[in-house]
Amino acid sequence: MEAGARARRAGFRLRLPRVSPSVFRGVCIAALAAIVLVTITGATVRLTDSGLGCEDWPNCGEEFLPPASFHALVEFSNRGVGIAVGLTTLLAGLAAFRVPNLPRRLFWGALALPGSVLAQGVLGGITVLSGLHPLVVMGHFLLSLVAVAAGVLVVLGAHWFAAGRPDRPVPRPLMWLSLALAPLLLALVVTGAFVTAAGPRSGGENIARFGNLEDAVYVHVRVTAAFGIGFLVLAAWLWRLRASMRPELLVAGGMLAALVGQMVVGEVQWRNELPWWLVLIHVTLATAVFGCMTLLAGRLVGRARPA
Repeated sequence: MEAGARARRAGFRLRLPRVSPSVFRGVCIAALAAIVLVTITGATVRLTDSGLGCEDWPNCGEEFLPPASFHALVEFSNRGVGIAVGLTTLLAGLAAFRVPNLPRRLFWGALALPGSVLAQGVLGGITVLSGLHPLVVMGHFLLSLVAVAAGVLVVLGAHWFAAGRPDRPVPRPLMWLSLALAPLLLALVVTGAFVTAAGPRSGGENIARFGNLEDAVYVHVRVTAAFGIGFLVLAAWLWRLRASMRPELLVAGGMLAALVGQMVVGEVQWRNELPWWLVLIHVTLATAVFGCMTLLAGRLVGRARPA
C-alpha cells in the first residue's frame, strides 16, 4: 500500500509542473483580486435588496439560469463571480504544492484560500435558505473580510518569498501598536455591519431589520473615531521612521485616504437616506481599509526586531 501511495503521489507531481516563486506570487495576487471582487459583488446583492433574487440555491428559482429580472441577475452574477473566485483560489492552492522550498506557513495559507471560498459558498446557501436573516447576512460579509485578510497575508508572504524580506528590522513596540489596533478594526467592521443590518439595505425587500439604526450609527461613529486616533499615532510613528519604512508609509498613506473617504461618504449617505450605490462605495472603502491594515500589520510583524 505504501508503494501504491508513493506512486500516486509521484503521478500527481508529474501532472503538475513546477511553479516559480514569481509565478506563485502572480497567482496569489489574482486570487486576492477575485476575493475582493466577490466581496464587493456580495455587498451589491445586499444593498440592492437582491438577496432573494434567486430563491433557491444553487438553482435560481425553478431553473439554473436566472429569469430576466434585475434582482435575479444581480444575485446570479454574484454566484458567477463566486465560481471564478473558487477557481483562482484553487489554482493558488494547487500551485503551492509545486513551489520548491515554500515555507510551511505560506503553504497552509495558500491552501486556506479555497477553503474560505468553500465556507463562503456554504454560508451563502444558508443565507438564502434562512430568508436573509440579518445575522446570517452579516456573518457572510464578515467571513468575506476574513478571506480578504487571508489573501493579503498570502500575497505578502509570496512577495517576500520571491523578492526577499527587507533587511532592516522595525521596533517591536511599533509592531505591538499595529496589533493593538486589530480589535478596534474588528469592532469597526462589526459595528458597520450592524448599521447595515438595522438600516433599509439589509439584503432584500420586506426583510426584518435587526436593532435600532440610530443606536447602531452612534456606536459605529465612536468606534471609528477611536480607531482613527490610534491609526494616526501609528502613521506618525511611521513618518518618523520614513527613511527605512517607505513601503509601510505608502500603505499607511493609502489607508488614511480610504479612511477619510469612508468617513466623508458615511456622513453624506446618512444625510441622503442611504442610497444603495453610496453605501456600496462606503463598503468598498471599508474593505480597502481592512485590507490595508492587514497588510500594514503583516509587514510590521514580519520585520519586527527579535526580543
